[in-house]
Amino acid sequence: MDAAHWDDMYRSRDQLFSGNPNGVLTTEIPGLPPGRALDVGCGEGADALWLARQGWRVTAVDISEVALRRAATTVAAEGLEGRVTWERTDLSSAPPRAGAYDLVSLQYFPLRRQDDAALRGLLDAVAPGGTLLFVTHTLADLAGHGPEDFDPADYYWSQDIAPLLDAASWTVLTDEDRPRTTPPPAGTPHTHDGVLRALRLP
Repeated sequence: MDAAHWDDMYRSRDQLFSGNPNGVLTTEIPGLPPGRALDVGCGEGADALWLARQGWRVTAVDISEVALRRAATTVAAEGLEGRVTWERTDLSSAPPRAGAYDLVSLQYFPLRRQDDAALRGLLDAVAPGGTLLFVTHTLADLAGHGPEDFDPADYYWSQDIAPLLDAASWTVLTDEDRPRTTPPPAGTPHTHDGVLRALRLP
């Protein structure tokens, strides 16, 4: 799933996603003091836009230039472009700056296990006192679904992350599967979310 794959996917429709922010983000993040956020795999920008409305300064990254152009247009229409920086980035080769973000949000981002350096870079990007929010579909929902060449073992899931967090540096606040707060995309079996929320200790 390289840049060309994702560009083609976004070009296939005028709007690929609903335009609404992800439900776990809007449930977990209110109450945090706005700071610097990294929106990983930002797509068409719904999460970045929502965070900017809450007062966050957002770096929104995606591998698809098509998605980023579409997202930037949406944010500009609301006059919030000064609060969001768009970056076309392949995280497997270009990790974010260490300790730079008060929130690192991954919402259904397909992070392959072979990209171990990408995961480590994202964990390192969380500033002391900052929050990691890692959300995936659940393995139970995926059973029997997906293309024939899809192997869930190739990817990181929410329950994989807590064991990788050093207890001297992190506090795990949430590590669970829960029902989705919004309906699943049409034609998908995704009725539950896997949610990992962790705080990097100051």
